[in-house]
Amino acid sequence: MNRRPEEAVPPRSLARLRPPPTFFQPVSALSEKEAGAELAWLAREIARHDYLYYVLARPEISDADYDALVRRNRALEARFPHLQRPDSPSLRVGAPPAEEFVKVRHTVPMFTLDNAMSEGELRDWVDRVRRLLRLDASEPLVFAGEPKIDGLSCSIRYENGLLVRAATRGDGFTGEDVTANVRTIREIPQRLLTDRPPPVIEIRGEVYMNRSAFLELNERRRASGEPLFANPRNAAAGSLRQLDSRITAQRPLRFFVWGWGEADPPITGSYLAFLETARSWGLPVNPLVRRLASVEELVAYHDDLEHRRAELDYDIDGVVDKLDDIALQERLGFVQRVPRWAIAHKFDPEKAWTVLRDIVVQVGRTGALTPVAMLDPVTVGGVVVRRATLHNEDYIRERDIRIGDTVVVQRAGDVIPQVLAVVQEKRPADARSWQPPERCPVCGSLAVRPPDEAIRRCTGGLFCPAQAVERIVHFVSRHAFDIPGLSDKQVRQLFEAGIIRDPVDLFRIPRDAAKREAIRQLPRWGEKKLANLVAAIEARRHLPLDRFIYALGIRHIGEVNARSLARHFGSFARWRTAMERLGAGDAKAREEIQDIEGVGPVIAESLAEFFAEPRNRSLVDALAAEVEIEPVAAPQVAGPSPLAGKTVVFTGELAHMSREEAKAVAESLGAKVADSVSRRTDFVVVGERPGSKYRKAVELGVRILSEDEWYQLAGRP
Repeated sequence: MNRRPEEAVPPRSLARLRPPPTFFQPVSALSEKEAGAELAWLAREIARHDYLYYVLARPEISDADYDALVRRNRALEARFPHLQRPDSPSLRVGAPPAEEFVKVRHTVPMFTLDNAMSEGELRDWVDRVRRLLRLDASEPLVFAGEPKIDGLSCSIRYENGLLVRAATRGDGFTGEDVTANVRTIREIPQRLLTDRPPPVIEIRGEVYMNRSAFLELNERRRASGEPLFANPRNAAAGSLRQLDSRITAQRPLRFFVWGWGEADPPITGSYLAFLETARSWGLPVNPLVRRLASVEELVAYHDDLEHRRAELDYDIDGVVDKLDDIALQERLGFVQRVPRWAIAHKFDPEKAWTVLRDIVVQVGRTGALTPVAMLDPVTVGGVVVRRATLHNEDYIRERDIRIGDTVVVQRAGDVIPQVLAVVQEKRPADARSWQPPERCPVCGSLAVRPPDEAIRRCTGGLFCPAQAVERIVHFVSRHAFDIPGLSDKQVRQLFEAGIIRDPVDLFRIPRDAAKREAIRQLPRWGEKKLANLVAAIEARRHLPLDRFIYALGIRHIGEVNARSLARHFGSFARWRTAMERLGAGDAKAREEIQDIEGVGPVIAESLAEFFAEPRNRSLVDALAAEVEIEPVAAPQVAGPSPLAGKTVVFTGELAHMSREEAKAVAESLGAKVADSVSRRTDFVVVGERPGSKYRKAVELGVRILSEDEWYQLAGRP
């Protein structure tokens, strides 16, 4: 029977080694060869004690003896600086500040998880997994359950056992290089504790901060007059993303493993077995990970952790359930970046009562008018909440929410504050009903509610300052152009000063002396801050097409469908030509875009509206003149494929694999999978009981394949 992680014994590579004979001699008496041998021993010995202390909580030596080892290592490196090892304990104290974070492209994208907010949704997920795998209820399925740590995801790359790079998750495809910072986290080994490390392994997990350490950190910051962190997650994120890793070294960061990225050789077998292997390498694995063999065990595990969450010294906001069998994980695959074989079963949001003092309207980048509750400050889930979303006017009317009411507030998904309900028995006599505005509160344009929509919208478009500001805020946001040093507040400051009016103006700042001088005159803008902004803008003159499309802030265009568009068209020139045709009402262009997997008619209509407006087209072209837009390649195809570049549509029920599996196979062979049949479709694969897609294919003369013909073409048995 497998040991649980907390019962595991230290790996054999932690066996104590005798110190070299020179260890007891003065450093000045050692030769270079002797110093090199001793530094190798010290690196291993100090790493061993780090693991015993930080991971197993079973120290073998006193703090004074540990410090003596560190001082010896430092003295040897001071005399022989060229002998410093890549796994040197000295790297734990941090490196000099970097000018900016270097971008790192993840060789294997870092995924996001779907959420199950109830037991019913969890059961639906398990049923869906069984259906996709064609397993009936009597066939066993084993899951791994683990606490969902509220921290910051990180990918740590080891080559031949040596830590060579660490990166944040970023947008899942590109993160930031935080190697120097991760080296300061004591429980992350700089060299895997094994004599036979894999050539390459990317360890993925969560960087977090214990609650007790967070409280101590905030007490120190309060004593020194520094701003306090809002919660442990913010403290961990702020600490990991420090340009000066010496500051990170002073922060009590921790780490738990939850997966892997690139691996050579590939990881096979069992996820729980992988965690055991990771633990044997000296990596910290959560001791609360469990093997679960039924839906009932999944539910019980979730309920148990929800009851115990207050006892833990770290924040969790749910549990993550995964299929344990890696072969089954690979069969199920992903939908976009979301694995079908894992789900986050969230805890019920924490709630609190407070008084709603006013309702104000916030204007978003697409003109949406969102009512926001102004509240008496209240702590919900460790965060002080003063504002909460009311979603839309129907939400307010259906719940009869009034100004002056005592309301129940929760943080949806433990993140977004929202007003949940009214405490009717506490309603004061003078509570006032709220009426939606007929005009935009910012620009005065008419505010209209389109048919079949719950949101009222400002009709001012680019004329509305609120929309203009919010579009710039979106443009510089992390998953768009990602220009550090430009917060919402600073964007508004530059806009109100007349320095920027649209995103193009940002790229004019580096070469426009008048704009730079105007910024110097603004409050809290010194020469160094301005220089940092200019450098950050210059560093963002190169970005891939998908991020460029997303940054434009077109309604309904998120990261995922921006990437679908970019992969379909490949280059900016091809995409821009298609958008020009679409904006001009070209039916073939609309048909092509609607056929892209994950796009469809709603997004096609949004794109058509955007590019029908001359000012929008001018903005896109002006931006393209300022930046280099890199092409986005379609997913790599292993070897030649008869399906490369072909458009495939599936209809009917397939007998030998799920529709999702068939789509994944097609995409792996270079095909584009579309949702609808058009003249651009190359093949329609027909299963049992096909629907209207089959009739459309016959009408258009598109080549129809049976399931067996499809398997033959795809090279599948």
